[in-house]
Amino acid sequence: MTTVRPVAAVLAVVVRDEKILLVRRANPPDQGRWGYPGGRIEWGEPFREAALRELMEETGIAADSPELIDVLDFIEDDAAGALAHHFAMIAVGCRWQSGEGEAADDALETGWFSLADVMAMGRAASDKVEVIARRALRLPPAG
Repeated sequence: MTTVRPVAAVLAVVVRDEKILLVRRANPPDQGRWGYPGGRIEWGEPFREAALRELMEETGIAADSPELIDVLDFIEDDAAGALAHHFAMIAVGCRWQSGEGEAADDALETGWFSLADVMAMGRAASDKVEVIARRALRLPPAG
């Protein structure tokens, strides 16, 4: 019997001039939706290093000073109600150093968005993008 476990992955959250970096995802899950650059943590790789690596691979942006923002569970069922996937996503705040953002690897496009832009995205954004944006900008939750 195969044991299935949650997948540990990172989200690189970069704020520059009160704008948040997002990528439009090229692959499932969330294909075509806007979210944070990120991906799976490699075996033996610290999560902070994984966030900086994924950010560079997907956008060409260099950053430093990675800090934990939050850990989020993304658990989804398939159409039959069986567990389809479970990701433990580690949101990591990264300080922008250089680069404007060029889509590469798992990204179709990149963009810098204000919180108002993120709030207006609705279902075009992945789940919890606004929540993480507020935390990265150090704003209270929407209420």
